[in-house]
Amino acid sequence: MSFLGRVLIIAGSDSGGGAGIQADIKTVTALGGYSATAITAVTVQNTRGVSAVHAIPAEVVEAQGRAVLDDIGADAIKTGMLGGLEVVEAVARLLDSASAVPAVVDPVMVAKGGAALLSPAATGAMRALLIPRAALLTPNAPEAEALTGETVASHDGLRRAGEALLMAGARAVLMKGGHLPGPRVVDILMTPDGETVFEAERQETRHTHGTGCTLASACAAGLAQGLTLTEAVARAWAYVQEAIARAPGLGAGHGPLDHGWPLRGKA
Repeated sequence: MSFLGRVLIIAGSDSGGGAGIQADIKTVTALGGYSATAITAVTVQNTRGVSAVHAIPAEVVEAQGRAVLDDIGADAIKTGMLGGLEVVEAVARLLDSASAVPAVVDPVMVAKGGAALLSPAATGAMRALLIPRAALLTPNAPEAEALTGETVASHDGLRRAGEALLMAGARAVLMKGGHLPGPRVVDILMTPDGETVFEAERQETRHTHGTGCTLASACAAGLAQGLTLTEAVARAWAYVQEAIARAPGLGAGHGPLDHGWPLRGKA
């Protein structure tokens, strides 16, 4: 195993650099890992939203992943924006070909600005094909509702949806509560053995673009480096909280985080 921690990231490109592949690469690098990629789509976006999406053919997505796995290898795989049914199916094949490698599945469905990033058919395939292959699933409240049919308007709802996702085959779920109202943000890591709660004061800021991508990639980096699941999530959660606090204030809309803060230290 590489001491770096090799992470294969299967996700879309964000031209604004705040989310998607760009956020994933920055995150894994900042945490000391090595990132390789399979690009699923090229998006035209900035902090104000997504204005166009160019999907990469599923066979090209699969070939990118295969090229990485056959040569460089991976200690963890992270999936983000997949877009369509055929890409979800291709990713399931890639995960099966590397079944010993833990997969962090971020079920990206809607962009921060509201643009749909996963087709209805692909949502069904996500349930059937990727949830059972996930070592860690990282849905936010709207994604959890879409995947389970549960109403997620409270922390109890978040837990009920998490239990349903565990029943659907995910080995662990990190239920993200940032969309729920209240002065504190509560995320819940749930496994068949119990739960761990991560909680902090809500940071009042519009600069939260890419938090989901960043958190999932940070978790994948930790798993790739040999951390336990709880250790990986705890480090990732603290990293994202600080990245939000240090957001550089770029753009007129939902701005990006400061992914590179560990490289400059905490001072």
